[in-house]
Amino acid sequence: MILVFGGTTEGRKAAAVLEEAGQPFFYSTKTGEQDLVLHHGVRIDGAMDEAAMVQFCQTHDVRLLVDAAHPFAALLHQTVAAAAAELQLPAVRYERIFPERDEDVEWVDGIEDIRWGGGYNRVLSTLGVQSIARLKPLENAERHFFYRILPRESSIRLAHEQGASDEQLCFYSEDADERETLKRLHPDVLLLKESGISGGFVEKVEVAKEMNIRVIAIRRPATPSLFQTVNGPHGLRRMVEKLLPDFFPLKSGLTTGTCATAAAVAALYRLQTGATPLEVPVRLPNGETISVSVGSSDGFCFCIKDAGDDPDVTNGVEIRASVQPADCFEIKGGEGVGRFTLPGFDFPPGEPAINRAPRQMLRENIPGNYSITISVEGGAELARRTFNPRLGIEGGISIIGVSGIVQPYSEEAFLESIRKCVAVACASGAERIVLGSGAKSENALRALYPDLPAQAFVQYGNYVGETLRMAAEIGIQRVTLGVMLGKAVKLAAGQLDTHSRRATFDRDFLRRLLAESHCDASLADRITLVRELWNLLPSASLPAFVRTVLDHCHSHCQPLLPDGDLTLLLIDDEGHIFPHDN
Repeated sequence: MILVFGGTTEGRKAAAVLEEAGQPFFYSTKTGEQDLVLHHGVRIDGAMDEAAMVQFCQTHDVRLLVDAAHPFAALLHQTVAAAAAELQLPAVRYERIFPERDEDVEWVDGIEDIRWGGGYNRVLSTLGVQSIARLKPLENAERHFFYRILPRESSIRLAHEQGASDEQLCFYSEDADERETLKRLHPDVLLLKESGISGGFVEKVEVAKEMNIRVIAIRRPATPSLFQTVNGPHGLRRMVEKLLPDFFPLKSGLTTGTCATAAAVAALYRLQTGATPLEVPVRLPNGETISVSVGSSDGFCFCIKDAGDDPDVTNGVEIRASVQPADCFEIKGGEGVGRFTLPGFDFPPGEPAINRAPRQMLRENIPGNYSITISVEGGAELARRTFNPRLGIEGGISIIGVSGIVQPYSEEAFLESIRKCVAVACASGAERIVLGSGAKSENALRALYPDLPAQAFVQYGNYVGETLRMAAEIGIQRVTLGVMLGKAVKLAAGQLDTHSRRATFDRDFLRRLLAESHCDASLADRITLVRELWNLLPSASLPAFVRTVLDHCHSHCQPLLPDGDLTLLLIDDEGHIFPHDN
């Protein structure tokens, strides 16, 4: 079991990561007031001292502690660390992302270190309700305090108990405009905690500086050294996979973009220091930082691509980078990295096949002006086992990735690949694009449209609706959608994502389709798989059944392509095509 200490935005994100495993875990908050729905997690409320924490962990066989509490919950951090040390359990600190400390902000370690000076009469404190008792003695006839707290009955009651009046209280709101709040209270001083990006620290400071308000910030306390620290959901999942390998049924991996960035970061470090680290920090597109293993050889550094449990031909491949000083920042494709030869990508033909997100990662992780060359061992051979030849990417693989992390059987990655295929199909100048679910349907469709270029054929897998939306967004006018019977019946019922985890066989709906086609509705009760109908339906009944199924499919699909011409085709297991006779 895993025990998470939350009550924060990070706690909510930690719970969401663990929920993906489909296994039970504990989620603990001090007050129980956080609005959070758990499907597999078990919620527990109330503060624990070290003894209570140790006893709970022993009783419930807790094997990992995750501290996702507020950065300033110093006592809890120390307690979790002490309990982990006593029980010899691993402990992970899910920290916030903190920007670099602004030199225009006055940084202090605590309230007692503030030097108030003169001429500051109105102070807005955002330090939280627990700090009111420490600030009340600083009030006087010249210095008036306002306290911003959460709009909870417990917080308001505690504020009153510490001597705050209703006139001194203002409240946090998700929709609150920081500027309007400061205009209304017009403070001379804004008193903050170093609450990180998720705590709105940057926005508060920027608005205060615009309004010439003095900003005083209390530095966050140090994290106990026992913790292994992450600062985002991807890092947490990777850490749990490392510490408790059996918790997630499938292991996540790294994109080629992340591997290329890690290799480049290592190459820059070696250029500057002469040494190669075992791991380097890589900042992902969502702002979090993960550690990635690297190595080096003569003239380059490398990262071994780990695709996790996602099927990927690049798994185990050595992705290399070399870095040299230059007059400007530039990215080059070396051996094994393909080149775009067709329009429709983020970059024009002739450019190395390194997509926008990996290029941005390289730019953000490599400060200064350098020439970076990315290469892939055996990339040219690997590319033959991918969609690259069809997309007009020649000479090697492409360096891709949106989030930087590969989720097992990632929906995000698959949808992104579909989008690229649709964009290339559009840019090919083909008179129409032809959508099929997979290789079997595509082979049948190619025979029907022998004059179309290879780029005009796109496989949608299960994502019928999303693929049609992409075609509409890109402005494609003529689309042929080929669908096999099992998916067609789901699509006819309005299930635009036909994957079995979202769309199931609706026997009652199939009976209605058969009846509407004047076929024997009892056939629906004699089958396990929908495709068995091909052998059960009399040949004379097939045209009416096909028309009925495709009529329903068309009613759900055509609105997704409002300005386009949509042709629907039904394909049987032998590759025979039945048109939509409407």
